Amino acid sequence: MARMPGVQWRPISTNYRSGGCLPRIVTIHKMQGSMSGTDSWFRNPRARVSSHFGVSKGGTIRQWVNTSDSAWAQGNGNGYCLSIENEGNVNEPLTSAQPDACARILKWANGVHGVPLQRTTSIGGRGLAYHSLGGSTWGGPTGCPAARVISQLGEIVRRAGGSGGGGGSNQGTGKAPAFPLPSGYAFGPRSGPAWQVSGYYGHREDLRRWQRQMLARGWAGLGTADGLYGPKTEKVARQFQAEKSLGVDGLIGSHSWKAAWETPVT
Repeated sequence: MARMPGVQWRPISTNYRSGGCLPRIVTIHKMQGSMSGTDSWFRNPRARVSSHFGVSKGGTIRQWVNTSDSAWAQGNGNGYCLSIENEGNVNEPLTSAQPDACARILKWANGVHGVPLQRTTSIGGRGLAYHSLGGSTWGGPTGCPAARVISQLGEIVRRAGGSGGGGGSNQGTGKAPAFPLPSGYAFGPRSGPAWQVSGYYGHREDLRRWQRQMLARGWAGLGTADGLYGPKTEKVARQFQAEKSLGVDGLIGSHSWKAAWETPVT
């Protein structure tokens, strides 16, 4: 049994699998509701969902499932992920108290399970991640948590005593290649105006170059570097822009291009 000391122990009797969890990732979730409502739902056999931990808006930590057991929080990731549900709605950032509480859990998981004090941007990695990183493998979430929460993960790692870095992914090189499009242009959807370049009619190798750099940084959600602007490229661009405090529009202009090479993984 693996129970975190100093937190509320509120075990559930359903909606988890005994044993089978070998943690290498701690995953941040949002409840889309309250701590009390989530607690009640986890105890309902019809729910078929649960989490190892919950964190209230005030920073109180509750544990529902032993970390040697598999909580039902992220599909095929249940066997290697520890889950933290944070009280609040999906589109809200973490409160001022929640990052400290999540950092406590991550630091404990590091000492007990060897989860590294770092971010991972790949479901094959080790460290701190967020639910939607896993896509269909982790149950298909698309907006959980919101970009504003994803941008707080580096701070959680730092508060746990880590560097906030990216789990072995490449850091920025310090010098980006020249932006390949004219001033005012950006890579964007094929249906966009003339100043948006999709890769379908030109500059495919240039867009492929940016995609490869993002994959090297650990953004596995891109899938493959095909040189075409599609939903996966837009999603990663938006998440990356939010993480780097750039204007979030999903378009790959000169700033998002440069940041892919010149900013550290956070």
